[in-house]
Amino acid sequence: MKVSDILRVKGNTLYTALPDEPLATAVNLMADKDIGSLVVMAHGDLVGMLTFREVILAIVKNGGAIGNTLVRTAMDDHPLTCTSETDLDEVRRMMLERHARYMPVLNQRMLMGVISLYDVAKAVVDSQNFENKMLKAYIRDWPAEDESPT
Repeated sequence: MKVSDILRVKGNTLYTALPDEPLATAVNLMADKDIGSLVVMAHGDLVGMLTFREVILAIVKNGGAIGNTLVRTAMDDHPLTCTSETDLDEVRRMMLERHARYMPVLNQRMLMGVISLYDVAKAVVDSQNFENKMLKAYIRDWPAEDESPT
């Protein structure tokens, strides 16, 4: 299974932030859309990733308040990325190694979407459920053995 399979099911709605916008604006968008991450874009290029992890770290660093913090200050400026052709097993390995919950999908330098650890887990479970159903159907339809002696 490839990342493109997840994106096809998930759709391509993307939410972005600008590096020089207030962190409070980005957090409001995340809350309004009930999302855990924003892709940070500048001049059409991916420059960072803002997740609830970075938001919490910025709030703690600022004494419990967002204050006048900019997205640029809080974002991960070296996010883990993959392509739409990356195999799902590789994505799982990468996400687990880096403790990444969200991963932008780039083809060349074009942003194709964002996948989450939830999306990956759901795809694996759905695939296993389908395989289980197919195996059960195969076993149920197993041809009867010829019981006559030879």
